Amino acid sequence: MTRAAILRAPHTPLEVTDIDLPAPAPGQVRIRLAAAGVCHSDLSLTNGTMRVPVPAVLGHEGAGTVTAVGEGITHLAPGDDVVLNWAPSCGSCHACGLGEVWLCADALTGSGDIYARTTADGTDLHPGLNVAAFAEETVVAAKCVVPAPPGIPLTDAALLGCAVLTGYGAVHHSARVREGETVVVYGVGGVGLAALQSARIAGAAQIIAVDVSPAKEELARAAGATDYLVASDTTAKEVRRLTGGHGADVAVECVGRAATIRTAWESTRRGGRTTVVGIGGKDQQVTFNALEIFHWGRTLTGCVYGNSDPARDLPVLAEHIRAGRLDLASMVTERITLDDIPAAFDNMLAGKGGRALIVF
Repeated sequence: MTRAAILRAPHTPLEVTDIDLPAPAPGQVRIRLAAAGVCHSDLSLTNGTMRVPVPAVLGHEGAGTVTAVGEGITHLAPGDDVVLNWAPSCGSCHACGLGEVWLCADALTGSGDIYARTTADGTDLHPGLNVAAFAEETVVAAKCVVPAPPGIPLTDAALLGCAVLTGYGAVHHSARVREGETVVVYGVGGVGLAALQSARIAGAAQIIAVDVSPAKEELARAAGATDYLVASDTTAKEVRRLTGGHGADVAVECVGRAATIRTAWESTRRGGRTTVVGIGGKDQQVTFNALEIFHWGRTLTGCVYGNSDPARDLPVLAEHIRAGRLDLASMVTERITLDDIPAAFDNMLAGKGGRALIVF
């Protein structure tokens, strides 16, 4: 029996209750969670922007320790520390064949499985985005875990499962920021903070952070921002003013709103690059006219999971952490329990803080 946060249906509050986990089936492992991050994608699942089969245990960013393994698992053993990978690649679909594992067509098929039941009434539960990290323990497919980098506390390593891979990948894999370029990051949440640090690692000469909250300036500057703007109707003009009238070379949008995407695009120079990380609803329509697309020569790119491959990128991130270039702990602005997730969602909606981390 373990405690978990359940989404019964979209637009309903999370329910923290006891669930019964079965022993790992062949190809599965059981994980005792050390920590799990509260991501905006979890909020998007509760409000119906994104959909998964329900009832479900949410949570997809986490790290923990293997406690049991199912038949056929030889590369993992009880006591191994791991980071959860909510979007494992199948290795055989068209995208995987192209080496674009972050676009795997079968990455989320596990979300439709029944993996546990509620203790009180035996209700079947789905594992959210494959891994059900909003729980003291979880059972996942072995392909949904990667070895945790040695020497890094699991409570820090949890952030590697989504926020850091996404923010780092947006800067290094999608936007491909080069040394000396100017970068503007929209949204100073968990992913935005990772993007700011990653822009600094890439050697960006000027890093501008934009957020609706004036209170996040100190957090943004600690992550590497050289300038800070409170979002307004004139943000694009302010970015151009700060960049000598040209606009930024790169914009990273971590909000997922049509107006913010449009502003991010407008704040780049002629020939600039905008990477959209934020997940918006289908009602968020972004419009451009044909002449401005031709004239400005800008690039607008979607970015899934930072265009990252966890097996490839986690060792690289670990080196940055050990060298002091990437500070995971500074991204966490509150450490909470499962019961505090609704309050963390409220803070997210209000634009408060960076990453909330559930510590078990």
